[in-house]
Amino acid sequence: MRYRTRVTAPAALIGTAAALTLAPSAHAAPGKSGTPGPETLGDPVYPALGNDGYRVSSYHLDFAYDATTLLVDATTTLRIRTTQALTRFSLDALGLDVRAVRVGGRRAAFEQVGEKLRITPAVTLPDQAKVTVCVEYSADPRRTLSHTGWVATPDGFAVACQPDSAHTVFPCNDHPVDKADFTFRLTVPSGLRGVASGQLVRTETLDGGRTAYTYRSRSPIATEMVQITVGDYVIKDRQGPHGLPLRDVVPTARAAALEPALALTPGLVAWVEQRLGAYPFETYGLLPCNSDAAEPFGFTGLETQTLTIYRPKYLLQEEAKIGSHMMHELVHSYFGNSVSPATWADLWLNEGHADFYGLLYRYERGWPDSLGMTSLEARMKHTYALGDQWRKSSGPVAAPNAVNLFDSQRYLGGVLVLYALRQQVGEDAFNALERAFLERFRDASASTEDYIAVASEVSGQDLSGFLREWLYATKTPRMPGHPDWTVTPVPSAPSSSPAAPRKRRDGHHDNSATL
Repeated sequence: MRYRTRVTAPAALIGTAAALTLAPSAHAAPGKSGTPGPETLGDPVYPALGNDGYRVSSYHLDFAYDATTLLVDATTTLRIRTTQALTRFSLDALGLDVRAVRVGGRRAAFEQVGEKLRITPAVTLPDQAKVTVCVEYSADPRRTLSHTGWVATPDGFAVACQPDSAHTVFPCNDHPVDKADFTFRLTVPSGLRGVASGQLVRTETLDGGRTAYTYRSRSPIATEMVQITVGDYVIKDRQGPHGLPLRDVVPTARAAALEPALALTPGLVAWVEQRLGAYPFETYGLLPCNSDAAEPFGFTGLETQTLTIYRPKYLLQEEAKIGSHMMHELVHSYFGNSVSPATWADLWLNEGHADFYGLLYRYERGWPDSLGMTSLEARMKHTYALGDQWRKSSGPVAAPNAVNLFDSQRYLGGVLVLYALRQQVGEDAFNALERAFLERFRDASASTEDYIAVASEVSGQDLSGFLREWLYATKTPRMPGHPDWTVTPVPSAPSSSPAAPRKRRDGHHDNSATL
């Protein structure tokens, strides 16, 4: 079978502190030279996000949910490898009530400053040391923060962390370039279900009417794509193409009403596999979040790894209303999850591809889009005309900032770049380079320059100038094969009041053209 679970260690050892100890070679003598690790990874969009001086190889999240207090008692255990000698290092953390930190099993001093958890180990950590870091804390999913990855529900919670809010849920190196293996142990009152990214590997019945569920992901996950949810759920299992296990996590009271939407997934997976190759993970499914709030979170769906979270009411609509966006979210399993962005400036690789294939799926079925158009060519001609206006208000496609990151330029603007590339190299070469890119960077992160390099290599053309112009120029290039297409001029603005960048909408993901 193509989809076979990787052989794993005995479940009793998963995530235990005993299995994750500081290697003897990592103990440095007091006073050995070292420096504090940088508190940035230099991201061009979120320069304060992430930390350097180490990389994370694995996380184990141990969450216990109290249905009376509605709080989460948690321990996050990280295994890291240093990339320099460290007297101090930092994790991203916000809104977490940290009680204790251990490094290599020994108590470490810590302080919370802004959105950083600064940790000073008892001894300097030498370069290339393999070290375990254990952080004990509690969290309130309902706490008001400047931003949050928690989604509070009447019976528990879910998480939706993209782009920069995973560290409100667990302390981490919160940047997609530092992907890691994950295990999760979720302890919940009996009657509730705990579910996370990956596959269930152990269920424990505990004293006090509690149950613990342990999940492990077969593939590394970017912190922003983690899913953890607790609630009154039923698990709906079905089979996808080639034996792929599909599992939906559905609010018990909504299961019957949501079944027509859930039943669409096998056909969606079959369609995308024909174009992008085998689905890259061990399972896939939907999580209609158990909330009746009009805006439970700021988007319609989010592609958390192996388990896409949705507003439940959205999935109650007919197939023609939801199928295109369901494809958009599924395509993120390839572009965004399997291959993560190297920086947040590379977001167009995620959203442009998801909208490109989501729109193709729509038009193949004859479903008009939100503008009443029924072909990709018609939608691209319309988008092309807006090119210079979007480049002025939202920047070039691959040069966003934190305000305009999720504007339409990263979605439809990204589709326009891919359409132009397909026009330039032909459909066969385009299809080949897409698969080559996904294969080369599977389970890793990739940049815009990586995509340009693969496109040039596979097509046999030097596409660096062509693609850089489409991605970074302030004016829209000519469209190959369509010399008659024109760009609407940008109205002149008074020199004293230049055009301001468009504000990011609260529902920032809802700029997708597949909705």
